[in-house]
Amino acid sequence: MMPSMIDMLAQKNEWTVSEISFAIKQLVETSFANVRVKGEIFGAKRADSGHWYLSLKDENSLLAAVCWRGVANSLPVKIEDGVEVVATGKITTFNGRSSYQLVIEKLEIAGQGALLKLLEERKQKFLAEGLFDAAHKKPIPYLPQTIGVVTSPTGAVIRDIIHRIRDRFPCRIIVWPTAVQGEGAAEKIAAAIRGFNALPKGDINRPDVLIVARGGGSLEDLWPFNEEVVVRAVYDSEIPLISAVGHETDTMLIDYAADVRAPTPTGAAEFAVPVKNEIYSGLLTTDMRLKNAVFRYFNELTQYVEGLARGIPSLEQILLENQQKIDDRSERLKLAFLNLLKDKNNALLLTNLKPFYVTNLLSVKTESLKNLGLRLESVSVESVLKRGFAWVSDSQFRTIYSTNKAKSSEKLHIRFADGIVKARVTERDCAVQGDLFDDF
Repeated sequence: MMPSMIDMLAQKNEWTVSEISFAIKQLVETSFANVRVKGEIFGAKRADSGHWYLSLKDENSLLAAVCWRGVANSLPVKIEDGVEVVATGKITTFNGRSSYQLVIEKLEIAGQGALLKLLEERKQKFLAEGLFDAAHKKPIPYLPQTIGVVTSPTGAVIRDIIHRIRDRFPCRIIVWPTAVQGEGAAEKIAAAIRGFNALPKGDINRPDVLIVARGGGSLEDLWPFNEEVVVRAVYDSEIPLISAVGHETDTMLIDYAADVRAPTPTGAAEFAVPVKNEIYSGLLTTDMRLKNAVFRYFNELTQYVEGLARGIPSLEQILLENQQKIDDRSERLKLAFLNLLKDKNNALLLTNLKPFYVTNLLSVKTESLKNLGLRLESVSVESVLKRGFAWVSDSQFRTIYSTNKAKSSEKLHIRFADGIVKARVTERDCAVQGDLFDDF
């Protein structure tokens, strides 16, 4: 077996700086090639190259650390000050400064207490940004045609969801298989949510509702559902989303951002679809109630019309009553006429009329009629015209009653007792010019 560099140098009485630095480097990297160090992140800074430089500290000491860009991009934990972590890696020395540092190859939260602290800090951050606002929540469609499920393709979760949906109201289910724990799980879950939302509206494969589900586990196992990339993907989802992560007592940050939080994956299926038999039963009940309501309505209308009919006499009765009235009037008219003749006859008999009486009566009536004729003649037009009056009318022989009317007429007819004069009205002083004509 060949001696080590340290053994070879130990035999030397004098060392160079490089020799001692190299010996220490070999000793340190060989002795601490794979260590787990627990501490609080302090002074974390990301360089332009993408590498992270930080320190791990406890109550008494400080350990420098570095996380190369390729490792940092795949870490499940965000590097930030104040987070207690367990870093896995190797100790190496930096010859240029005679210092040593931890090269981080893996990083995880140290203990549930630290996880809960980080969880609360993220929760408050997202609350301040409004990612959990109730006003942003979208209603779950009552009868979705397609349901998208983001979960592991194996295990009891997807089987429970499919079985429950088929029992309640069978519909189309599209599963986007993804890891639900471990490194890179958060990014894959977020990509699945965004992938479903990227499908064009109207596409048969675009779900009406999403279910993001996972079975129970430790806080560390469920941690991907607390990551910022998942929470923001849920908030940005245009498709209504139901979260169903862990057991009923487990509450992840995805639950606050989701539109509905289900206690279990089976509960998510119950939120997504109603019970078909209950809908059918409800329709039957509604149909029966509608039929009964229509029957009662028409029955009440029938009773109402029948009540009105009882208060209205029949047409035959109306005709008979009026016919009876006509018969009664006819009979009374006949009797009245006979009684009138009888009364007149009796009056003639009572006066004992003689021929000279009839002659005298006719003479009186003739004289009276003559007097009436004389009175009528005295007020006739011809009689009035003979007394010196004239009758003025227009060309249509319509009587003129005023000077204004006369001025507006082009021709006038002035009738005297012995004829008619045709006159024309001129504008100057309303002069009248006329000729006599006999025809009227």
